[in-house]
Amino acid sequence: MAVIGIIAEYNPFHLGHAYQLAQARRILGADSPVVAVMSGNFVQRGEAALLHKHARAEVAVRCGADLVLELPTAWAAATAEVFARGGVSLLAATGVVTHLCFGSECGELSQLEHLADCLDGQSYQAELRRFLGAGMTFAAARQAAARELSGAAADGLSQPNNNLAVEYLRAIRALGADLMPVTVRRVGAPHDSDETEGFASASAIRRRVLTGAPWEHLVPAESAAVLRREMDAGHAPVSQAACERMILSRLRAMGEEDFYAYDGGNEGLYHRFYEAVRRSSTLEELLDRAKTKRYPRARLRRMALAAWLGLEKPEETPPCLRVLAANGRGCCLLKEMKQRALLPVLTKPGYVRALGEAVEQSLAAESRCTDQYTLAWPVPGPPGWEYTSGPVILP
Repeated sequence: MAVIGIIAEYNPFHLGHAYQLAQARRILGADSPVVAVMSGNFVQRGEAALLHKHARAEVAVRCGADLVLELPTAWAAATAEVFARGGVSLLAATGVVTHLCFGSECGELSQLEHLADCLDGQSYQAELRRFLGAGMTFAAARQAAARELSGAAADGLSQPNNNLAVEYLRAIRALGADLMPVTVRRVGAPHDSDETEGFASASAIRRRVLTGAPWEHLVPAESAAVLRREMDAGHAPVSQAACERMILSRLRAMGEEDFYAYDGGNEGLYHRFYEAVRRSSTLEELLDRAKTKRYPRARLRRMALAAWLGLEKPEETPPCLRVLAANGRGCCLLKEMKQRALLPVLTKPGYVRALGEAVEQSLAAESRCTDQYTLAWPVPGPPGWEYTSGPVILP
């Protein structure tokens, strides 16, 4: 029997995700279990998640997943390449997942594999350096280099889900992961669009929740119920605005050399970022001052987030399989994983010391991030939440 793996932010869980799960089961079997690797309390766009990770994991299970594992913040709030490698490594390490299912705009696995071949080819790095040297952003230089080597097919890299899909394929190869890739054509509104016809984007739903516009009709009923429950408890929604003063306070206390660790390309961006911090009163103003043709806002948001949270450069793979939620079938998978998994399985925070120093340090790092996150709740929460919140287990 196929066991389907999914990698997602679920921020929030919307009808498009439900469609992807349904299509995956249509392809691989209606009874196929689904294991989801999900971002924690901070996501790949460089912002806090609208809803905390345990609630989002619960929604994922209520809407079709059987087991939800956490992708730690250092991988979740990183580049597409790091995000993909972290997610793929966790699914492969379960020892039970057989297929990786992901959405793409093109919906054609052969096209995505061709692009992955191009980016892994010997000539690609030289072409990439040439275009980066011309002052292009990494994304633009990447696409231009691919176009030099593969022609018009490289245009697919301009679409975010295609781009991430290619990184999943590259990660499977680089890690030697025993996962069969399956892609589902993405339908509905474009990524980050305000359109609400069909399947609205997660960004559109997030904006509606934060502004008080009607949103419940855009998500599954299970998702709406959990989000409403957490809103009533004062745990949601979390916005960038709620984090802004905490971020600026931390950044203003840093010296110029402190930003060097977050300049991923060692290109001198940390100089520019530091100067922007010293001249800005809001986060948007900071991003506007630091932004150039070469340094897009997404990269700068992730840099600000990493500096605020003190994120260290992640290792190739996370150190453990952290369980956030499961149902009965997911618990059966967990029993199997305890025999076959390639990494320790962390089911409850209280068990962390028994799993070794690396796992203990990872949870401590995640706890520092979560302590900042709970301060951004509408009703701020106390520290230590990471160590008192076990997985959500549903029938």
